[in-house]
Amino acid sequence: MKRNLFQKSFVANTVTTLNIFCGFLSIVFASQMDFRLASLLIIVAAVFDLLDGIVARLLGTSSRFGVELDSLSDVVSFGAAPAFLIYKAYMFQFGGWGMVLSSLLLVFGALRLARFNIQVENLNTKGDFKGLPIPMSAMTVSLFVLAFYHEKTIMQPFDQTVIPLIILLSLLMVSKIRYNALPKIRYKSFRDKVILFTVIVIILLFAMISNGEILFYVFIAIVFFGILRKLFYLILNKKDENGNGKSNGV
Repeated sequence: MKRNLFQKSFVANTVTTLNIFCGFLSIVFASQMDFRLASLLIIVAAVFDLLDGIVARLLGTSSRFGVELDSLSDVVSFGAAPAFLIYKAYMFQFGGWGMVLSSLLLVFGALRLARFNIQVENLNTKGDFKGLPIPMSAMTVSLFVLAFYHEKTIMQPFDQTVIPLIILLSLLMVSKIRYNALPKIRYKSFRDKVILFTVIVIILLFAMISNGEILFYVFIAIVFFGILRKLFYLILNKKDENGNGKSNGV
């Protein structure tokens, strides 16, 4: 029994380590000025991040160890990698201030993950997210670079949005603004699961073919949707965003 559980846990944790590996490779290629491949590797890391949770829940191997390992991998792939990517692609020209501003994606992402780890209660139940998930922040940055980095710089006028984008994403990660979690695949039919995985593959291929521009607009729309929804509830003076008394996510 214990051997079987170990084998199942090994599968889920292996997927998580692939996430970390992609984050490391992204940093390596960004240091070599290959920003396209560095951006794509962050996207691949996000796919592995999605899959490790799905695999753990399907195999019934969710554990505190898995949560901690997942957070450590997220710090690398979705904190350090996008921060280094945007620094090398654009922010390096601002010297020390460029380093500080770029590091916000890493620092605030780490704070967001730490908050998640101390608040998560049931490892098998995930509600909506409180604050922008760090993979979404990283994906937004990588898609931005993938779409608008040309001729050794960020295209005009998009270069004027780099600093506001970094600050916005960083603050949203530690905010209490609600973002919806993905539907739980465990309760889906086999047909729905196949469709979901097909959509993931199509999104990844589309990001590569289209240089990520359309996907960037999709992600930035999701980011602003959370803000607009929060403002909507504030204007209506509603305390309950979920309709059940309190947010159940972290």
